[in-house]
Amino acid sequence: MSNPKDAFQELVRIFSSRDKQVLEIEIIPPSLGATFLQDGCSLGITKKALVQAFTVARQLFFDRLMRVSEDDLQTTFPIDAQSRDADSAITEVMLLFDCEHLTACNWRKRRLQAAMAHYPSISNQTSAATELLEAELTLMSSYQCSPLHRHTKSPTLWHHRLWVVVHLLQRRHWSSEDLLKLQQTELDVVLRAGELHPKNYYAFSYMRQLDVLLAATVEKTTGQSTWEPHSAQSVVERVVAWCLANPRDISGWSFCLYVLGNVPEQQGQVNALERVIKFALDVGWEGESLWTFVDQASRQFGLENVVEDTMLLHCDQKPRSCGSQMAQDSRQKTSWQTWLAQARVYWVVDDQGKNT
Repeated sequence: MSNPKDAFQELVRIFSSRDKQVLEIEIIPPSLGATFLQDGCSLGITKKALVQAFTVARQLFFDRLMRVSEDDLQTTFPIDAQSRDADSAITEVMLLFDCEHLTACNWRKRRLQAAMAHYPSISNQTSAATELLEAELTLMSSYQCSPLHRHTKSPTLWHHRLWVVVHLLQRRHWSSEDLLKLQQTELDVVLRAGELHPKNYYAFSYMRQLDVLLAATVEKTTGQSTWEPHSAQSVVERVVAWCLANPRDISGWSFCLYVLGNVPEQQGQVNALERVIKFALDVGWEGESLWTFVDQASRQFGLENVVEDTMLLHCDQKPRSCGSQMAQDSRQKTSWQTWLAQARVYWVVDDQGKNT
């Protein structure tokens, strides 16, 4: 398929028939012999075909969509849904090629604002505007959870996603269970984006902003000032597990430090810190990111003794020199490097024990 119009029409067909499903989109090499490959929600497209589709979409956008006023956008919602979806797909193709195309992203905001103005009521029922906002979230997930070059770390897309969530929360009354489900879904997206693009500062910053927003909504809805303890602990467990699977990711560890601050009971912080230290000691991890987290968490939550006790516990069957050396290092601790030095004492003694 070398015709630009054909490439554009194929992408329009795929996006228009998506129906809130999250697509996994990948750029495929031309050596596969196909321009498009699709298996369910998995889509492969060559770079050449994407460029061709973008050139057509960009031309249509500036010729047709940029001239549409807010009043004209509102009139399209009760009628001609097929044409509306086709127009929306134009900007979806543009953002697939260029995730930082701010003009296309702003047009999508105008479209959503027109829908919200046309359906202004707020209730427990799902309105057409709410459905559009939910579909927009799944579109963002299609970009941000796909192995694309820049989309997973696009400040434009993450800002747009937050804008959508803000308005979605305003469109209906949310129960605590619904808010918790939304939090878990968004955390899934952020952690997936973090896997695809290491040190994904924009993704974890989005989750921090969302956490503040959801906490305010919980307080407004239920009168509670914080999340339920079990929900905060559940988030911590998931984030710690992700960080241990990606121990070099400083952005993940920084976010883990943030979510630990949401745990109302210190025992939850103790359990998380012990889990991290035991992992590092067991696998011999010397990376700076993990030990910086250990140092900052112990200082922020007053858990220096927990770090020392956890390390000494691992030395309970080692020679006394191990514990005495660690105690001496603990009196001199100044940074993450001191904790790492204590871990190295453990590893040296452990190796000596194995060789004897």
